[in-house]
Amino acid sequence: MLLLAWRNLTHSRTRLWVSAGGVGLALTLVLALDAIVNGVEHQLAAYIERSGAEVWVAQPGVRNLHMVASTLPAGVAAEVAAVAGVAAVTPLLYTSQNVQMGRDNRFSYVFGLPPGAAMGGPWRVAAGKTLPGPGEAVVDARQARDSGVGLGDGVRIFGRRFRVAGLSEGSSSLTNGVVFVAQADFARLRRTKGSLSYLLVRVAPGQSPEAVARRIEDGVRVSALSTREFARQERKVVGDMGADAIRLMNLMAFLIGLSVLALSVYTATLSRRTEFGVLKAVGAGSAQLVGTVLAQALYSVAAGLLLAGAVSFLVLPLVLPWLGFDLPLQPTLASVLKVALAALGIGGLAAVIPVIQIAGLDPAAVFRGGER
Repeated sequence: MLLLAWRNLTHSRTRLWVSAGGVGLALTLVLALDAIVNGVEHQLAAYIERSGAEVWVAQPGVRNLHMVASTLPAGVAAEVAAVAGVAAVTPLLYTSQNVQMGRDNRFSYVFGLPPGAAMGGPWRVAAGKTLPGPGEAVVDARQARDSGVGLGDGVRIFGRRFRVAGLSEGSSSLTNGVVFVAQADFARLRRTKGSLSYLLVRVAPGQSPEAVARRIEDGVRVSALSTREFARQERKVVGDMGADAIRLMNLMAFLIGLSVLALSVYTATLSRRTEFGVLKAVGAGSAQLVGTVLAQALYSVAAGLLLAGAVSFLVLPLVLPWLGFDLPLQPTLASVLKVALAALGIGGLAAVIPVIQIAGLDPAAVFRGGER
């Protein structure tokens, strides 16, 4: 049956490509949107995960960055550093506000870094300095480019002009940019002298971040979470704000994609009624017809899935930036498996339905030319 299905499917190359193309287009829609949603969710906590810290310390009750304010006494840094298992501590000042770049106002996370900060700075710099000095700022390269701002230009933060000394990459998301300034400038302009926002902690070798976080909370009146948990909380808070819209968009794309898939497989199977009528005329039973139809659907879905994977994960990442769309794409195995299983189920069902019509064919009509 598998060989017969393959020969029947490849008898007309044009029909094969149309069938695989229809399936591939439908699955590309689903896979691409899934990859975009996963990429956006991953990017929301990119700074947290790439900060170099293994534990984040904040004021009691604070468990994320977005739309919260955390204030810690400066003396807490020494207390946290004395906890067993803590190898290094970097104090961090933080706020969120609009940063003026050229004529644009960019909503940004603004971080104040101490001199020689070992954690919390940009992890990838496209040009210029990694850490800002007095009166300097390191800004997101994409946002700077979109606003027509480059190295040496000025941006306004806290109402004051800062010179762009570095351009970072990978730290911003669709919701915000990330800007770094010197901690002394931050404290002076925001009048936060004597207080901190967060402490970034690196644990000693062999220590568990979760265990060290618990010891910090037990020994110091603060909130301490491992970087993994802190990032999860950040994604949850930001994701919940637009979760309904994202889920609706994803569901609609999934349903549209599966509908197109079902129509493509159904049409491709129905167009081969004559071939199946010939099989029935020469003695093929219903089980053989169903097996052949399912095998053809499997081949079509597999070819479409390969085509969709190539377009979604190889072509789109190259084409989207060229078209001016700066969208993060992050495919996952879970997404591919979900789409593959749904496609096989819907494709099989759409292919078997025409068998009901094929089973009622009069074999003699095929030879008389009555069924075309």
